[in-house]
Amino acid sequence: MNRKILLDIVGVLLIVLVVLVGYKLSPILLPKADLTVEPDASCDLQKTACQVDVPEYGRLTFSVGTQPIPLVKPFAVKIEMPGAEQVEIDFSGVDMDMGYNRPLLQKTGDGVFSGEATLPVCITGRMTWQATVLVETSKKRIALPFRFVTGESLAE
Repeated sequence: MNRKILLDIVGVLLIVLVVLVGYKLSPILLPKADLTVEPDASCDLQKTACQVDVPEYGRLTFSVGTQPIPLVKPFAVKIEMPGAEQVEIDFSGVDMDMGYNRPLLQKTGDGVFSGEATLPVCITGRMTWQATVLVETSKKRIALPFRFVTGESLAE
């Protein structure tokens, strides 16, 4: 009888541990933002750099080094925004979970951040992605979600 109670207590403690670990990791996996700024939907990262006016901070510019954006090959990414202290870009599949893919960019100048990203290949061919630029400033965490499509003809 005592062994069953001990096993039950251990089971409950393991569940509590899993819940605590999930709670501690949730900001990493599901980042919170103080301000979300929606970019112009007509801007296509596959063809050009995109610019967004961020209230209180000025203009953010998001550019990629290879257009169209390749799959399974590293490509350069660059963010320029006055007041930015840290920048990450969270790449996620809109219709399909493609795993955790959030490179932290390196500061290369005042308000300029650069790095490299790699997108996994999608077995369905065509894929809609969301690249959420996560900017840390001294006062706020700002999220800017950019959408683009890979695996289709860009000759239009």
